[in-house]
Formats: sequence, C-alpha cells, structure tokens
Amino acid sequence: MDSNGFDRPAFPRTAAPGTAAPAASLHAESRSVKVMVAGGFGTGKTTMVGSVSDIAPLTTEETLTQASVGVDDLVGVADKRSTTVSLDFGRISLNEQLVLYLFGTPGQERFWFLWNGLCKGALGAVVLVDTRRLRSSFRAIEEMERLDVPFVIALNVFPDAKRHPLDEVREALAVSPRTPIISCDARDRLSSRTVLIALIRHLKERSAAAGEHR
Repeated sequence: MDSNGFDRPAFPRTAAPGTAAPAASLHAESRSVKVMVAGGFGTGKTTMVGSVSDIAPLTTEETLTQASVGVDDLVGVADKRSTTVSLDFGRISLNEQLVLYLFGTPGQERFWFLWNGLCKGALGAVVLVDTRRLRSSFRAIEEMERLDVPFVIALNVFPDAKRHPLDEVREALAVSPRTPIISCDARDRLSSRTVLIALIRHLKERSAAAGEHR
C-alpha cells in the first residue's frame, strides 16, 4: 500500500497523455447513445447496469467454479459467486430526447479480447473503481484512453472501503484533471443515474471545447 492507503502494484499505471483525445460530439438531436460500463473484476458493473436500466437487463453471468482458481483474481472479492463472461446490456431514458444503451464489459483478463468490439461506436464510458483494489481497474482506464473513449471514474463505495479524498484517488489512478471522478453506490438507481448524467455533461463540455478550438 502507498502513503494514501491504496493497494498499488509495484509499477503504477502510466499517467494519461498530456494531450486530450478527440472530443466526442453529442448533438441535441441525438436519440440514442452507446455507453460502456467498464472496470475491473468485481467492481459492480453488472450491479450498476441492473440498478439503472429501465428494462430487464440482459446479463451473461456464469457461476464461478473451481476452474477459475488461479485464473481469476479473487483477492478482495472472495464472496463473489458469479461473473460476466460476455457483456451486460441495459437501457435508460434520461429524458424524452436521450436514450442510453449500456454495455457492461467483462472484468477478467481472459475476456479482455472482447473489449475492442464492445467499445466500437461508444460515445463514452463509466469506469467503475473499487478503492480497495485500484489495480483491478487500471486496465479498463488504459483501454478507454487507448481507444479514445471519453470516460468518467465512478468510485463504487463498498461498505468496508476506506474513504479517500478525490485528489488522492486521481493521483493514484494517474488520470487527467479533466476526467471527472464521482462517488456512487452501484446498487442505487438514483446514484447510478447521477453517474450517467455526469458522463453526458462531460461529453457535452468536451464537444463544446472542441468547437471553440476549430
């Protein structure tokens, strides 16, 4: 653990590039938007999609078996009994003009090859983070940066998680100051909806900033 009490690997994640990724455009006439819900294994992706979706979510959860021992990292999530093996899907209408289609990514390393296809066409992403296990979401952050998918960080507040100042979390995750970080409870519909609204606001601000520099 570092001086802030975070669980960090020996080699911290590379800091985000200094130059901003091309801003996504979010036009007023948009009717539907694809949004990714990413993050490490056991950070609450399936829970968030299920809590906020207006429809019964599609999930591809399978029971964890003895075969996953030594393959899936269960440190900090020893009580987890199932895992997403392909994707989670949900839909939420934020208002009469805007519908979000939510695609939850699998968190285990053995399913990361699916991310490129899932992220295709996504306007933005929510990256869920468990502050007890920061390293579990490093790959998700790096993939969003690599694919130029704008994102917000959602700190899923687990009951036994230590509360950290957001500036310390930002430093530990090495994300740009322009990336919003918000605490949430993925089990709560209103809390999850607030995260999605923060993402849409972030996308609009990026789009406006890009327009000013044209």
